[in-house]
Amino acid sequence: MKEKNIQLGLKENWKQFSLLLLVNAFVGGMVGLERTILPELAEKEFLIVATSVILSFIIVFGVVKAITNYFTGVLANRIGRKNLLIIGWIIAIPIPFILIYAKHWNWIIFANVLLGINQGLTWSSTVVMKIDLVGQKHRGLAMGLNESFGYFSIALVAFTTGWIASEYGLRPYPFYQGIVFVTLGLLISVFFIKDTAKHVATENEVNNNKLLKNIFWETTWKDNNLGSISQAGFVNNLNDGMIWGILPIILANRGFSLKNIAIVVAIYPAVWGIGQLITGKLSDLYNKKTMLYLGMVLQGISLVLMFWAFTATQFILLSIVLGVGTAIVYPTFLSAIAGFTSPNQRAQSIGVFRLWRDLGYAFGALLTIIITQFFDVDITIIAIGILTIVSSIIIKIRMT
Repeated sequence: MKEKNIQLGLKENWKQFSLLLLVNAFVGGMVGLERTILPELAEKEFLIVATSVILSFIIVFGVVKAITNYFTGVLANRIGRKNLLIIGWIIAIPIPFILIYAKHWNWIIFANVLLGINQGLTWSSTVVMKIDLVGQKHRGLAMGLNESFGYFSIALVAFTTGWIASEYGLRPYPFYQGIVFVTLGLLISVFFIKDTAKHVATENEVNNNKLLKNIFWETTWKDNNLGSISQAGFVNNLNDGMIWGILPIILANRGFSLKNIAIVVAIYPAVWGIGQLITGKLSDLYNKKTMLYLGMVLQGISLVLMFWAFTATQFILLSIVLGVGTAIVYPTFLSAIAGFTSPNQRAQSIGVFRLWRDLGYAFGALLTIIITQFFDVDITIIAIGILTIVSSIIIKIRMT
């Protein structure tokens, strides 16, 4: 029987939706802590210069987050979205303290294990809960707002950590922000966020999507639409993992100061974040296949052209194009996955998609390590740019 007093929509649930946006900003801030200065920290304080060792934190983060995404989807209906969100914040409590006090690089790796679990539980939960709240009409807008707040927060904190580090040193001051994020995120999740199980039951009354026979394999590849979205998500985060680990190194090799590196590195997720305020709504109005194809093409072209960039202006312009391309695809990924699945299977299907998408982080770092064994580090940009263009062609061919 349909739940009483439960309405779907952004306007009808704006209070809970707004709180979830705020929580996701804190979730993004936890990643932003490492976005700019961890490679510098590896070299200056741990005397590590090997690319493979520096990128190890991204590999660990990507694998752990991907696996956690999957199990968050599996457990969402059993344990509850809110409970998973709270568990994610509890696991994050030690992270800023480890980053401040670690005496060995292995502790940084362990902090990224915890960060991966935190991100998988908290980000996945907020994504699914927002989709539950708004219903079908405003799904793209909801995802645009969600990812915008999260990734703009990454950009802002990536900049502030770089700026604080350049003024006051690599440790401890940049990581004090993390203590604030964990405290506020946990308190809001415990005392103000409500579970959305009743909203799922309400939407299920009117949803006509057929149940998937095998959620994992159909979302992974077998279904033309879901499989196309999953491979594109994988490639998207593969190139993002490369940008995260390699772009600061390339910029440093080309003579950029830490402040300038912070600016360039922050612009890409800033455009990605802010842009989704627009592209999320556009994904409700326009063909999702076209938007995914266009976004991946823009990413691929901008990455290839970075090989020939040497000035700050050139890198900034290409980072803007890369951010626009990513902003186009990111909310569209999630709203499209939700649109092709039934409410009861939505969390698990999104979990499978996010499993493959975030494994892209690890594979991006691994591919970068392999390429740099044989070629100059800059060649990675061309290789991953071409791979991104190939992904866009798969979308063009397979999606209906």
